[in-house]
Amino acid sequence: MTATHTGAPARTAALDCFFVRPGEDERDRLAGRRVLGRVTYGHTGRPPVLLGGAPLVRAAMTGAGAERVTEVWTTDRPVRSGRDGDLVYATDGEHLLCSVRVEERGVYREQVREVYERAFALMWRLGHRELLRMWNLVGDITGPNAEGMEVYRDFCVGRAQAFESWSGRIGGMPAATGIGALRPGIDLYFLACRSGRPRHLENPRQTPAHRYPAAYGPRPPSFARATLLEPGSGGRPVLYVSGTASILGDDTVHPGDADRQCALTLANIEALVSPDNLRRHGLAGGWALSDLDCVKVYVRDAGDLQAVRARCAPAFRATADVAYFQVDVCRSDLLVEIEGICR
Repeated sequence: MTATHTGAPARTAALDCFFVRPGEDERDRLAGRRVLGRVTYGHTGRPPVLLGGAPLVRAAMTGAGAERVTEVWTTDRPVRSGRDGDLVYATDGEHLLCSVRVEERGVYREQVREVYERAFALMWRLGHRELLRMWNLVGDITGPNAEGMEVYRDFCVGRAQAFESWSGRIGGMPAATGIGALRPGIDLYFLACRSGRPRHLENPRQTPAHRYPAAYGPRPPSFARATLLEPGSGGRPVLYVSGTASILGDDTVHPGDADRQCALTLANIEALVSPDNLRRHGLAGGWALSDLDCVKVYVRDAGDLQAVRARCAPAFRATADVAYFQVDVCRSDLLVEIEGICR
């Protein structure tokens, strides 16, 4: 529900992001860079719009008494923006940020499939044919749809169908987050690139999500545990860490205990970003948990926020941007989910 940072210096990556809160001046942190898009995690949500030449995504992710957080995506290149129906997007020639909203309905799968396919078609037409990262903010995520199916499972059917229909053109499923939101409907935004090389990673501690058994729904979730971007310009790699929870194999671990779930979630991320795991995927380098930045921590129950904050505080470096949100997680027995970026 709040974001923290300590005035970190301006960054120089081709694609980068930071968090800003009400009353903060983002101009110093932009340092001459251009805005590719903004995502406001606030009290009320609305369909995305173009504001100041860049998409503005507005998602209901904080309660009335909590502080909103805006995620600002920046680039070192000129930005061109536009609309394609209800898709709102911006491109800097190398990177694409696109957003769309699916309004509340009894059953989501057909609309989700159609929206994903239109988003894929847009990125294909614009020449950004490599997916980097996707976010899906799902209202009433573990509640029932009009057929009695869990909303997240309903959503996963449509998403899987879209990836299947584009399997010959989309080079694999990227890192993603599927998390609860505080109003009905689904807000989607994603990043793609033109010449960069995304490498999609799995976690040795966890079953790949797209191989989950039918016990978790008629179609498994379509995402990788992380995506490593090797920039086409020859810059340093960046690792996008998916929403990660207290899961070993495909089983929820420590149900009912948010502190232990948080500890295991951090251990899962540590294993995912480690040099050992990158070597397992034929890649050099690696990171530590303390390298994580632009961290979003999702906590199901307000009573667990203090314990989760205490567990996370020593794990992340003091200059990292960190935001906490009290929202539902994609399984009813999961209490914590964490995502972030390693630069």
